[in-house]
Amino acid sequence: MHEYVYRMSDSKNRGVIYGASAYVTWGIIPIFWKFLEQVGEVGAVEIVAHRIVWTLVFAVAALAIWQRLPKLWSALKNPKIVLALSLSALLIAVNWGLFIWAVTADRIIDTSLGYYINPLVSFVLGVVWLGERLTKLQLVAVGLAVLGVVNQTVAVGYLPWISLALAFSFGFYGLIRKMVPVESLEGLTVEALLLAPLSLGYIVYLATTGAGAFLAQGTSLDVLLILAGPFTAIPLLLFAAGARLVRLSTMGFLQYLAPSISLLIAVFLYDETFTQAHAVTFALIWSALALVTWEALRRDRYSAA
Repeated sequence: MHEYVYRMSDSKNRGVIYGASAYVTWGIIPIFWKFLEQVGEVGAVEIVAHRIVWTLVFAVAALAIWQRLPKLWSALKNPKIVLALSLSALLIAVNWGLFIWAVTADRIIDTSLGYYINPLVSFVLGVVWLGERLTKLQLVAVGLAVLGVVNQTVAVGYLPWISLALAFSFGFYGLIRKMVPVESLEGLTVEALLLAPLSLGYIVYLATTGAGAFLAQGTSLDVLLILAGPFTAIPLLLFAAGARLVRLSTMGFLQYLAPSISLLIAVFLYDETFTQAHAVTFALIWSALALVTWEALRRDRYSAA
């Protein structure tokens, strides 16, 4: 009995480590994209193109090593899965492109706000598309998030479109991936495969016109661009491993690490301006997230009992 409890506790600890590692990586990844843009003067679109191509290379290699290529072929032979992943591929490409552009344009605070809003967007999408029902606390949380967006809109004079676009693109992406019967790495590989021809074509075009950074600005930059692949896939693998070992509410709590770290990086490392309006907006969003997190933890404790 004691050995069983120890194994369960050890699995949970490893799950938390995997999950936290994934979200910490996602939180600090803006440093990598900004470094690429500053050192190599690589544009956001070129970075996204390399990210897609090298993600495909890394993902296929990982599937081959773990002998999971048959699962990839199985997914590719299913027209419904390919069609659904074509849409999710488009959404993740938009999300990646907008995120990297925002980071290189000194708008990391906006990206942080977007990923704080994302879980609340997912609640709404679950109601609309999956027939889920919001609890009273979740309704209050969504209302607080709306107030936060309204406050930010009034303060700056326009909708915080970067934050909303990131939240909704990733929210719809998550919705599709939830409904498609394919594992995370295989799904990412199919998405990268679908996006690779256009991405590779763009890289070749830049190279032939002399406007590309790859193979033109030194080996160090080439290595950094190649690393965009594993830096994309590894956190996803860590997340998937963690999600299998801990409760969903625990992963839900850990997900706030990424935007929190990004926010700190934006303010203290890159001197982005955090205004009073930002403080009010983030306070409303944080209050909303505190409510849904508390409710999830309470539900977990009730289920365990």
